[in-house]
Amino acid sequence: MQVTPSLTNVKMRNGRIQISKVTRANVMMRLVLWALLLMTVIGPFLLDYGSIEWATAISLTLGNLKMMFLEPAFHQITFATALEQIGITLALAFLATVLGAVVSFFLAIFSAKNLAPPSVSNAIIAFNSFIRAVPTVLWVLIFAIVAGLGAVACVLGMMLHTMAYLTKAYAESFEELDEGTIEALRASGANWWHIIAHAVVPQSSSYMVSWTFLRFETNYGVAVAMGAAAAAGGIGFELFMASGFYYDLHEVGMITYCALIVAIILEVVSMRIKRSLMAKS
Repeated sequence: MQVTPSLTNVKMRNGRIQISKVTRANVMMRLVLWALLLMTVIGPFLLDYGSIEWATAISLTLGNLKMMFLEPAFHQITFATALEQIGITLALAFLATVLGAVVSFFLAIFSAKNLAPPSVSNAIIAFNSFIRAVPTVLWVLIFAIVAGLGAVACVLGMMLHTMAYLTKAYAESFEELDEGTIEALRASGANWWHIIAHAVVPQSSSYMVSWTFLRFETNYGVAVAMGAAAAAGGIGFELFMASGFYYDLHEVGMITYCALIVAIILEVVSMRIKRSLMAKS
C-alpha cells in the first residue's frame, strides 16, 4: 500500500509557523480568484469607449463630484421632508424585517436538522436556497407585476428574501444547541413544543436578535434602492427625482449624506446590541 504524501504550505505569521495542506479545492479556488482578478484588470482596456475625450470627461466628473459632496444643499425639498422620507424608508425596512423574522422562526424550527425530520428539513432548505439565489430587486419587481409599483411590492419582495435569509441563520443557531439539554427534556416527557419554548428559544434568543438587526440594516439599504426602482417612496424616491428628473446634483449630495448618516447610526446601534448580547451570554 502506497501512501501519497500530501503537499503542505508553510507560512510565518506573527512569529508563528502555520502549516496548511494544499488540496485540489484550494488550488482551484486560487485559480478562480486569480482569473477573476486578471479579468477585472484587463476588462476596462478591452471596452470600446468610442470618441470619448478623457480630459473633458474627467473634468466633468470631478466637477459633478464637487457639487454633490462638497456643495450639498436642499433646493426642491426641505430638511423636514428629507427626515420624513427617511422615516418612510426605515418603516419599509422595519416592516419587511419583522414580518420576515416571524415567518423565519417557524420555518427555521422545521428546517433545523436536530428538531425536524430530514425530509421536511431538506425541502425547506431547498426552497430557501432558491429564494436566496434570486436578488431582492427581482423579487420586488415580480411582486410589482401582481400588486403594482409601490410600498406593497417593496415590502413583499424584501420580506420574502428576508425570510429565506433569516431561516438559514436561525436554523444554524438551533442546530448548535446543546444536545444534552434537548435529550434531557425528551427523557423527562417534554413534548416538541416544550423543547422549543424551554430550550431552543432561551438559548438562541441572542443570536436571533443579532441576525434580525443585521438583516434590518440590509433591508434599509434595499429600501433606499427600491424607493426609486419600485416607486415605493421614501428617501430613495427623492434621490431618484433629484438625480433623474430635475438633475440637482447639490440635492443628490445632501440626500446621499442623510441616507449615509442613518446607515452609520444603524451600524453603531448594531454593534452595541451585539456587545450587550455577548456580555449576557
